[in-house]
Amino acid sequence: MDLIYITNDIDLAIEVQDAGVDRVMVDLEILGKQDRQGHLNTVISNHSMEDVRRIRSVLNTSRLLVRVNPINKHSKTEIDRVIGLGADIIMLPMFKSTLEVETFIRLVDGKATTCLLLETKEAVTEIDNILLVPGIDEIHIGINDLHLSMKLKFMFELLSNGVVEALSKKIVGAQGVKFGFGGVANLGDGILEASLILSEHIRLSSTMVILSRAFKDPDMDMSKEIEKIRIYLDEPKSTETLAANQQLIYENIATIVNR
Repeated sequence: MDLIYITNDIDLAIEVQDAGVDRVMVDLEILGKQDRQGHLNTVISNHSMEDVRRIRSVLNTSRLLVRVNPINKHSKTEIDRVIGLGADIIMLPMFKSTLEVETFIRLVDGKATTCLLLETKEAVTEIDNILLVPGIDEIHIGINDLHLSMKLKFMFELLSNGVVEALSKKIVGAQGVKFGFGGVANLGDGILEASLILSEHIRLSSTMVILSRAFKDPDMDMSKEIEKIRIYLDEPKSTETLAANQQLIYENIATIVNR
């Protein structure tokens, strides 16, 4: 499974690369984000094109992932610059229509891996048509914005109400399209136990996850915590174990929502 770390800090990028993170993400998305998330306890990045260049300069084993803005009149310029600065993967957020996806794929033009960040209720409704668009390499379900779009109380309700599972089956069934969702804290931490979330990733055939801001702790032994995640992911798990973990995380989600 690809582990993704969001930062524009060169020293942190080097540290997480050495610790075994697969992708370092520079986040250029700003359009509409304050309106959507300004009232929440979430991180809104202030990354820049210069950060793309800087982070690219220190990566040699980790891949560079850049999240651009939603499709707008400046998208061609933005995407061209990101490609020119050496992005390996480009992520499109907040799309609602097949047309936006087609535009994104056309603008990237095969010059980088394409990753769709599915985080609107309209995209959920349109997913069958979206998956017919050639050139999609990956789809990551952004459960934070998607739960806001669907007016849910808690982002992990998208696991217990079946939305992520239904989407995963469609995406995994689309030949060649990789699938991932949400983020995860270090083992033993998080509002939901991280091992239960990772168990759902395994059960649903997810191949990527974002490391949450718990990994920003300056006192954390990054290599040790990432190794613990790798060990957990590599341990064989029976169908019965995955089903038991599924039931447990659903019960925990219900408790949090009711509380």
